[in-house]
Amino acid sequence: MIISSAKPFEEILELLKDEDDIFVIGCNACAAKLHVGGEPEVIEMQQRLQDAGKHVVGWVIPSAACSVASFDSLIEKNHAIKKAKTILVMACGSGVSIVSGITDIPVYPSNNTESLGGRSQGEVIPELCAMCGDCMVYYFGGICPKSQCPKQLLNGPCGGSIDGKCEVDPEKDCVWELIYLRLEKIGRLDLLEITWDAEEGTEESI
Repeated sequence: MIISSAKPFEEILELLKDEDDIFVIGCNACAAKLHVGGEPEVIEMQQRLQDAGKHVVGWVIPSAACSVASFDSLIEKNHAIKKAKTILVMACGSGVSIVSGITDIPVYPSNNTESLGGRSQGEVIPELCAMCGDCMVYYFGGICPKSQCPKQLLNGPCGGSIDGKCEVDPEKDCVWELIYLRLEKIGRLDLLEITWDAEEGTEESI
């Protein structure tokens, strides 16, 4: 799940200050689950834009904004998009980029894309993966230090960790504390004996 959050409405208005005849595109996947691009949010956005003096020609919610096949597929869902001079996409940056690639009119984001995360037991969990293209998460007990450590340390905690808390963000548990506890729980503390070259992504046993 791509984790995104809604921009302040004032910022959206600033983005759209010279634009009108707006068509709003939501996303029935991640953005809907996070309540930043589903049907209720799209309808609310339409109303707020109209209240602010903007003309909204219509809206549509594809199954996923990041997998819109073509502009024609959007027309099939709502012909009003042909009247649009501006598109506001209520999805992650990927959705904005996909829509931008299939139209020649300006496309603006309503959300800020934050991280790749997930949902478990009703809780949204951000920063689960850094999408580095070289997954080593098994060696860290399923917890990714590249995404969850502000310093992206692969060989243990920094010297600033205090009482299991992160030096950079004291409100967060140090990811290496979590990795240790997880590996201890599954009986694989031996994995801590592997050292990593952060640049090369290579491993070496101690």
